[in-house]
Amino acid sequence: MVVAIAVVEIEVPESASLKTKRRVVRSITAKVRNRYNVSIAEVGHLDSWQLATLEVACASSDAAYAHGLLEKVVKFIDTGPFDCVLLDYGTELL
Repeated sequence: MVVAIAVVEIEVPESASLKTKRRVVRSITAKVRNRYNVSIAEVGHLDSWQLATLEVACASSDAAYAHGLLEKVVKFIDTGPFDCVLLDYGTELL
């Protein structure tokens, strides 16, 4: 069993309040959960208006599949219909 984790840093440049940022983050988390069947949550920069840290996790019997799935999730966040900019990301297999 392999557990794969991705930490994704995003910026919401148009956000002028926590309410606006949380709307964008909720949209990202809901669409990623529904499309890829992974766990995702906001874990950092909770009080920042324009920055957010998301963690995505999945479990699989195949390490290559888990890594590929996380790469697809990151690409979806980067190119998807969200009002955010991907700043950085990292993946780890456990």
